[in-house]
This record gives sequence, C-alpha cells and structure tokens, in this order.
Amino acid sequence: MTISLYDMSVVVYQQILASTSAVLSKGKVHAEANGIDLDALLETRLAEDMLPLRFQMISTAHHSLGAIQGIKAGVFGPPSMHPDLDYDGLHGLISAAQDELTQVSADEVNALLGQDMRFEFGDMKVPFTAEGFIASFSLPNFFFHAATTYNILRQQGTPLGKMDFLGAMQVKS
Repeated sequence: MTISLYDMSVVVYQQILASTSAVLSKGKVHAEANGIDLDALLETRLAEDMLPLRFQMISTAHHSLGAIQGIKAGVFGPPSMHPDLDYDGLHGLISAAQDELTQVSADEVNALLGQDMRFEFGDMKVPFTAEGFIASFSLPNFFFHAATTYNILRQQGTPLGKMDFLGAMQVKS
C-alpha cells in the first residue's frame, strides 16, 4: 500500500484538529466550573521560556490548513498572532481549519507532490518539496503545538487522558 500526500497530511490534520477541538471544549468547561479566567488561561505556559496557550492554539491551526495553503502558494511563514481573539475565537480557528480542510480534495493535495516551496522567517529561507515540508516540518510542528495545547490544559487540571489527544483513530473496519 502506498500512502498519499493527502493521507499523510490532511487526514492526519483532521483527526488531531477534531481531538484538539474536543480538548479545548473540555478545557473551557473545566475553567468555567473552577473559576479559572479564560483570558488568563490563554497566557498560561508550561515553562517560562515557552509560548502561551494562545500561541499553541494559533500554531495548531497554522500548521494544518496553513501548511496546505503554504504549499499551494509556494511559501510558508510564521502565523498571524490574532491578539483580538478570546478563547472561543481561538477555538474557532481550530474549527475553521478543520472545516476548510474538508473542502480540500485528495486529488488537489496529491497534485502538489514534488512541488517546490519554502519556509521563510525573516532573512531565513528554507527550501523544501511539498512532501519534505509536510513530513519534516509541518507535521512535527503541528503535533508539538497540539500536544502543548493539551499539556497546558492538563496542567491546569482539565480532566484529560491520552485518548482525548488521539481522538478518532483510523482503525481497520
């Protein structure tokens, strides 16, 4: 069996975006039930030198839908920070990415195989092929930010377990 670019990207993104959305819903319920200010929660970090929950949520959306958009455009860069969005608005970014990815066809993504693109950050320009970018940059970043979102909420007492992170797996039927 051969795995396609679509399978290794969009299908994986959709699974973890769905689970992250559910984790964020549980986080909100927990915060509200325990008098935790959602605005303060957005600024929570696992460590002083790590970026807060707000950035983790934005980056989870950015390294999924934004990655596919970046490959199509030939360039991918850091995300917009969305300073105006509250917890629900940032949760909405995750939901919107998940919804928009349902509109992306397998043929459309698979046609990008071998396409040149680059990551740009200031003066740094890193060349990739579409599949190299997905496999070695986008997916690792996507999982890092989704897991950090989960970990911050778990650290704050949200009752979460590993299955919450994994979500609906692609099991053989």
